[in-house]
Amino acid sequence: MAVPIAVLDCDLLLYGRGHRTLDRFKLEDVTDEYLVSTYGFPRQFIYYLVDLLGASLSRPTQRSRAISPETQILAALGFYTSGSFQTRMGDAIGISQASMSRCVANVTEALVERASQFIHFPEDEATVQSLKDEFYGLAGMPGVLGVVDCTHVAIKAPNAEDLSYVNRKGLHSLNCLMVCDARGVLLSAETHWPGSLPDCTVLQQAALTSQFETELHKDGWLLGDSSFFLRTWLMTPLHIPETAAEYRYNMAHSATHNVIERTFRTIRSRFRCLDGSKGTLQYSPEKSSHIILACCVLHNISLEHGLDVWSSPATGHMEQPEEEYEQMESMDSEACRIRQELLLTHFS
Repeated sequence: MAVPIAVLDCDLLLYGRGHRTLDRFKLEDVTDEYLVSTYGFPRQFIYYLVDLLGASLSRPTQRSRAISPETQILAALGFYTSGSFQTRMGDAIGISQASMSRCVANVTEALVERASQFIHFPEDEATVQSLKDEFYGLAGMPGVLGVVDCTHVAIKAPNAEDLSYVNRKGLHSLNCLMVCDARGVLLSAETHWPGSLPDCTVLQQAALTSQFETELHKDGWLLGDSSFFLRTWLMTPLHIPETAAEYRYNMAHSATHNVIERTFRTIRSRFRCLDGSKGTLQYSPEKSSHIILACCVLHNISLEHGLDVWSSPATGHMEQPEEEYEQMESMDSEACRIRQELLLTHFS
């Protein structure tokens, strides 16, 4: 009697027991609905990842039967999107922790190796202008090259340097600095900063700062909230707006900057291993950082493939308490001049 594939033990399909072998599981044998509900993505997207990562995942092995790239990708996607720990997911589908761990590690590293291919600022003038135009269309804020903010992802307490990862809420975390465009595509993602560092310190030490201060566009800026210092390339809101123009500037700034908050919610919604609802990432800070970055790469690839979850209803726990911070007052007179000129030119 045939058993519907959707109710078969995943390990029997993926890894084989008894007379069942790895070759028994074929993507074409199951529906897109099953793939999306189990692994978070449809068939064509998974095929694309197999083509993209296949060479990296087909490393020589001394085992009698190597786990196929397709199987490794499915196992990793199941972990990223389920929010379950490897052991709990393994118990649920009958796969060993060791095999699951290898799959997640292999796919994670393969994605991290390709991060710069999918997460980067545009370089040609036409694309940069299109980037500014899309931001301007949101709320009338000119010259915007991206919106920047930090978000915390909870991790287990590391064995060493424990206190450096304790954030202001008393939880162990990584403080991740990200920039996105008007559609939520990530342009920069630094996921390794210890949770004890305030946002302004993360930005001060980040590669993003050296990029903008030494090589990136001089005719535009990022938008950041009041946890950051005003810079010539980073426009922040006015602490106490007084004039109508200042209020209009702050309103346009807030409406535009909201894109990054929406992007954070999207990433947490799609990759439940990051949202905290099932607990913290049970890895070292370095491995946790790589998992976060791998999810960021998948986020951009999914948008590239038209898989936009902004319109999908959010489920589960995604809310993070806002990080408390002091209003950052800029001592950069040139940055103050640029913001004042922006106010007078576009909001008066």
